Amino acid sequence: MVGLYYYVKDDLPSVETLRDVRLQTPMQVYTADGRLISQFGEQRRIPLSLDEMPQQMLDAILATEDARFYSHRGIDPIGVMRAFRVLITTGEIREGASTITMQVAREFYLTRERAWMRKIKEAFLALHIEQMLTKDEILELYLNKIFLGHRAYGVGAAAQVYYGRDLHELTLAEIATIAGLPQGPSILNPISHPQASLQRRRIVLRRMLDENLITRAQFDAAFNAPVTARFHGTEIEVNAPYLAEMVRQEMIERFGVDDAYNSGYRVFTTVRADNQMAAQNALQENLHAYDERHGYRGPEQQLWGFDPERYFRGEGDANRPLPDEITLEVMLRHGGQAWDEVDILQYLNRQPRIGRLQHAVVTDVHEQSVDIIMRGGMRVTLDWDRLDWARPFIDQERQGRAPQRAADILNAGDHILVRPVSEGWKLAQIPGPSSAIVALDPQDGALQSIVGGYSFNLSQFNRATQAKRQVGSTIKPFIYAAAFENNFTLASLVNDAPITQWNPGSGIAWRPRNSPEVYDGPMRLREALARSKNVVSVRLIREVGVDETADYLTNFGFAPNEIPRNESLSLGSASFTPLEMARGFAVFANGGHLIDPYFIARIEDSEGNVVYEANPRFVCTECAEKAYREAHELGPEDYIERPFRQAPQVISAQAAYLVTEALQSAVWGGGSWANQTGWNGTGWRAQSLRNRNIAGKTGTTNDVRDAWFVGYSQGTVAATWVGFDNLEFALGRTSLNANLGRQRQPIVGSEAGGTTALPGWILYMEHKLSQVDSSPFELPSGMMSVRIDQASGKLTNRTDFTSMFEYFVRGTEPREFADSDRRQPQIFEDDDGLFR
Repeated sequence: MVGLYYYVKDDLPSVETLRDVRLQTPMQVYTADGRLISQFGEQRRIPLSLDEMPQQMLDAILATEDARFYSHRGIDPIGVMRAFRVLITTGEIREGASTITMQVAREFYLTRERAWMRKIKEAFLALHIEQMLTKDEILELYLNKIFLGHRAYGVGAAAQVYYGRDLHELTLAEIATIAGLPQGPSILNPISHPQASLQRRRIVLRRMLDENLITRAQFDAAFNAPVTARFHGTEIEVNAPYLAEMVRQEMIERFGVDDAYNSGYRVFTTVRADNQMAAQNALQENLHAYDERHGYRGPEQQLWGFDPERYFRGEGDANRPLPDEITLEVMLRHGGQAWDEVDILQYLNRQPRIGRLQHAVVTDVHEQSVDIIMRGGMRVTLDWDRLDWARPFIDQERQGRAPQRAADILNAGDHILVRPVSEGWKLAQIPGPSSAIVALDPQDGALQSIVGGYSFNLSQFNRATQAKRQVGSTIKPFIYAAAFENNFTLASLVNDAPITQWNPGSGIAWRPRNSPEVYDGPMRLREALARSKNVVSVRLIREVGVDETADYLTNFGFAPNEIPRNESLSLGSASFTPLEMARGFAVFANGGHLIDPYFIARIEDSEGNVVYEANPRFVCTECAEKAYREAHELGPEDYIERPFRQAPQVISAQAAYLVTEALQSAVWGGGSWANQTGWNGTGWRAQSLRNRNIAGKTGTTNDVRDAWFVGYSQGTVAATWVGFDNLEFALGRTSLNANLGRQRQPIVGSEAGGTTALPGWILYMEHKLSQVDSSPFELPSGMMSVRIDQASGKLTNRTDFTSMFEYFVRGTEPREFADSDRRQPQIFEDDDGLFR
């Protein structure tokens, strides 16, 4: 034996590392308030100390794997002799005589190759391990290291995978099932091989009874218990897959794949659970509202009530795929007749999960209702008010007649989708267009919510951070900010009149148009921005200069090479992501500072030590220091552990405030409705929030391929985008659904930023505004307000509906008084259209 030891000694690895072993544990991603978003890693492991494991689990493992564990020194002579006797009598290696210590040696340092030399090395390593570690330390390593099937490593993870409960919550039968797995986790696990697992469990129980570790009554109850195991995935508390994927990519970039996945990092994001769920709900509800007003595209599949042979001839509905082979087999077996419930439920169980949508099959159709059966066997009746929206979809521009009966919509045997609504379920479909919502804190850039699409299962493309889409009129606040930095004011008059520019090189005239094509002559810039007048924006970029304006836009964080250097920039020909737009608008919300968006607040290692903590740039460093002291309960004399960085001032606070003033008018309008001079801004639907301190801008691109709304208060800025992933598709228009009227379908006509994107923004802000600072925006120094004449923008002494107070950078206020007898003439054709 001594000679054999020195023969293999140089090949034996050092076991010193077992003193500081780091078990591979998955990376976990959490919300800011500590709720699990996702888990990444090849191995599921929940490390536990021996004190955290129930005594019955320890007894079951020891009785089955190594009954003399606490009496031998790493090698069990009795077990070796028994294995040797089996070898002599049978001529085969049927027992390995491995102790728990030897299994630890194999798991950490060797392979499972069935060879004499591996077994010899395993024995010598076990002797070394027993010299270095206590028995309890060895057993704890073993119970946390062993593979137990279905990616579960250790008994803690196995309890979650097979039973969805913590280890101390398991019954004796369940503990015995797990204790029986080390011998063959692939062939003995209760999910894949329930009968083999049952027999193995009974062997474990008999060993425990033989060792007097359980009573006969306990043995009998556990021996006859049914197999209840089923696969349990990670218990996700908050559905935020787009955010989780952003974290995964960031962690791999920081630590590499192996370290990121297996080192047990706990990543805490800046996103609160309630905000994320509110954003996801807002996006999904808004897309369903759009999709339902455009009509119903029909059921997913028709399971009976037709000639199934036509599917062999490829005559299925062109809008839906042919059924899979299993479904076809059932169709043929039923010969076009109704399926039995077993077949229906098996069919529904094969369908993929898509967000909150649920699969169902129509079993009966009544005059104005249908009966359905859902996954799991729940039976529901969809009443008429859950069906009547479903007039036929023709194309994005046209819808069919409103249905009068349930049979106009559905037939028995239709595979449909339903979605949860108040007090029940509603007929639904996967929305045609896509959408994104992103919200961040304008004071430091912390991400508050992010949803990159309707369902991560449908598409992993994150439209909030990856989709660069034309921004349309949401570019205008940046154009106006450049004008305000060049001595324009909210009261400056610019002619809202048609423009025709002949290009002799191309022989084509450029004619930018308002949408709708209404022109109102000379107009103050406050009203022009609020009502999104295209030709005014073109005149402004001409006055400031295209190159100068393009350079100015880089102050908002936009990449110079992505900013078109021509007059189309003023109408939104540039393409940016929703996150980039939110960051740009944050400059207006925070008084002119550029913040850097971030979404990881801190990273902890497997022992809870903070290995990274975000240190963003703050608009108000004094505010950040105060909040930090309060959070860490530090007094004024205590040392601040980190410096608070200042976000750079990129535009003047005065220009930011003037833009915000105009964008508040985009929501609340102006003039006097009582005196027939009132007007609405393009974001008037946001008035439903009943908050005077919000500002925002709609955006719609040519042919309505993209719809935007970006809005903010002092404490949040949120961008919403809606459009088809396929750029060939426009969002279209809708007509009134006679079944719904204007109360249930208030949006009729062409889709646009104010009708398509803004409702989703409103749904999100209904939740968010209650949490953040939505007090009035602070007036910067160096500004003043004076009473002006609304028509001319000049000073006035009148105090009636023709006048208003307006804000100016000191020194730019008007000096002349308006002529009370003569109004500004309407001018519809001129060279520059500027009136100051």
